[in-house]
Amino acid sequence: MTNKAILRFDNTRRQFYTEAKKRVDAYFKEHGISKHGNWNMYLKTIFMFALYFVPYFLLVFNVFDHKGMWFLMAVLMGMGMAGIGLCVMHDANHGSYSRNTKFNNFLGFFSLNILGGHAMNWKIQHNVIHHTYTNVHEVDEDIAPPGIMRFEPHTKRKWIHKFQFLYAWLFYGLMTMMWTTSKDFKQVFRYHKMGHLKTAGTTLAKELSIVLASKVLYYAYMLLPYFFIKEMTFLNWLVGFLTIHYIAGLSLALIFQPAHVVQETEFPLPAENGNLENHWAEHQMRTTMNFANGDPIFSWLVGGLNFQVEHHLFPTICHIHYPKISKILKQVAQEFNVPYNSRKTFVGALWSHEVMLWKLGRVAA
Repeated sequence: MTNKAILRFDNTRRQFYTEAKKRVDAYFKEHGISKHGNWNMYLKTIFMFALYFVPYFLLVFNVFDHKGMWFLMAVLMGMGMAGIGLCVMHDANHGSYSRNTKFNNFLGFFSLNILGGHAMNWKIQHNVIHHTYTNVHEVDEDIAPPGIMRFEPHTKRKWIHKFQFLYAWLFYGLMTMMWTTSKDFKQVFRYHKMGHLKTAGTTLAKELSIVLASKVLYYAYMLLPYFFIKEMTFLNWLVGFLTIHYIAGLSLALIFQPAHVVQETEFPLPAENGNLENHWAEHQMRTTMNFANGDPIFSWLVGGLNFQVEHHLFPTICHIHYPKISKILKQVAQEFNVPYNSRKTFVGALWSHEVMLWKLGRVAA
């Protein structure tokens, strides 16, 4: 993997970002509002946690005593799990949920580790690597899936990739299942070797202990329905458990994949000396895409992550503000002749991702 430490952006071309930041800051100052969350965010937090935990407790106490209802509770929990990740955990771990850093850290940790993931690994992969080197070959882990899939044009093409436009959607549902089993263990050792844990002010022993404790706690409470409900077989439990994770994993992939792995975005390669062509902000504009920005209900449900352009330029601003600042950013991008990638509909964005999967399965690097 490329040593990211040698990669450098062109900081002489920062005029676009300077102006964009100036106007966005002016918007918040002029309206006298915080860049963090408000009542809308708090209401959404309650809703998403309830969507996950209410069905869980209904299961534990076997309120319905019916296999069909057990399955329905699992479906709702899967939707709640995705909702917590998109609408709560994401902002908290970016530090945009609240003005209070300690509260952000607590909520970010709780909302991810209680669902079987690990906050520190997520922050490193997402905040540090992905948000800096978006779509950069051998650096951005979000476009470096297992060999059965190919998400960017600079990796070697295998014969099986020709069919990824069909089977990728099936594998997307395994995303959160990987987090709860092997991925966190692999990442914590990898990030230790890469020096990320030291940079974050922590140690391998500490993070590995947290990963282990979190997994034990997660599987302990997830197994309670099996032990509490006499009529529930292990197969019943397993089907429900897999349903929760498949719905959550697929939901997350359907939101994040159309933001970067689409026809409209670029996959820049650094020069031999490690230099990247553009300033960091323009790099984000060229590697990111919005979709369905005109649908407020959809935006509310997915944590504003259909405004990926705004999120990548201003990740410490809460997502509830993205619709407003998108107008500012779009105007500045037009003035500086910088791309502002966007699809009008969610279906259109998914189709662009599907076409990209098809092309990547047929065109060699």
